Amino acid sequence: MTPVLGVRGVGMAYGGGVRALDDVSLTIEEGELLAIVGPSGSGKSTLLHIMGTLDRPTSGTVEIGGEDVMSLSDRELSALRGRQLGFVFQQFHLTDGLSAWENVATGLLYAGVARRSRKPRALEALARVGLDHRSGHLPHQLSGGERQRVAIARALVHEPMLVLADEPTGALDTANGTAVLDLLSTLNDDGTTIAVITHDRDIASRLPRTVELRDGRIVSDTRAEAQAGAVSGSGDEARPLADTRKAGKAPA
Repeated sequence: MTPVLGVRGVGMAYGGGVRALDDVSLTIEEGELLAIVGPSGSGKSTLLHIMGTLDRPTSGTVEIGGEDVMSLSDRELSALRGRQLGFVFQQFHLTDGLSAWENVATGLLYAGVARRSRKPRALEALARVGLDHRSGHLPHQLSGGERQRVAIARALVHEPMLVLADEPTGALDTANGTAVLDLLSTLNDDGTTIAVITHDRDIASRLPRTVELRDGRIVSDTRAEAQAGAVSGSGDEARPLADTRKAGKAPA
C-alpha cells in the first residue's frame, strides 16, 4: 500500500548556514496516529510546514499519496492541500462573524465542493466531533474546547488523506486538552490518519507512535501498542514494539 506521506532525505537550510532540518526521512502509513515531538528549535515546525507543503525543502523529496510534490506549481500545491490535507493549529483561527457550521464549510472552499453541498457536509463533520447541536453558534458563544472541535471539524470536512495537528491542546486547560486527545483517538479509530506535532512528552507518550526530533534530525521513532485508556490518560503505559533507529533514517 502506498504511504500517505513519504519524506526522504529532507534538508532545510536558511541564510547564514542555519540548518533547520538535516537528512530527515519519515513515512506515515494510512490509519496511523503519531506524535512528532521535540523542544523549541528542534525543527518540528519546519517539518510540519514541509509535510503540509507550506514550504519547499532545500534538499530531499516529499510525496503525498505517492505523488511527488516537489515538481508541483504553487497553484497545484494549493489544490493538493485543499483535497488531501487537513490542518489543526494551537489557535483556532475561526472567523468571528461566521457560525460554527459556516466556519467548518470554509474548509471546502478549495476542495471543489458545490455550494449546495457545503452545509450538509459541514453539519456532518460537526456531528463527528459532537457539536451538531452547536452548529449555529458564533465562536464567542463557544468554549475553548468547543472552538477547537470546530477547528477539527473544519480539518475533517473534506475527508483529507492526512490531518496535521500542531499543538492542538496548547491553548486549552487540562480537561479540554484531554477531551481533544480523546477525540483525535476516536477519529483515528474511525480511520483518520493524524500526525500531532507537540513539545509535550506526556501527550506524545499517549499515542501509538512517537517520532522525536532534536537539532533538526530524527533521533528516535518508537511504536507502541496503546493500552486501554492510554490516550485518555488512565495511567496505563504503552509497550514499546520497536527500538530506536538512527537519526534521519526511515522507519522499518
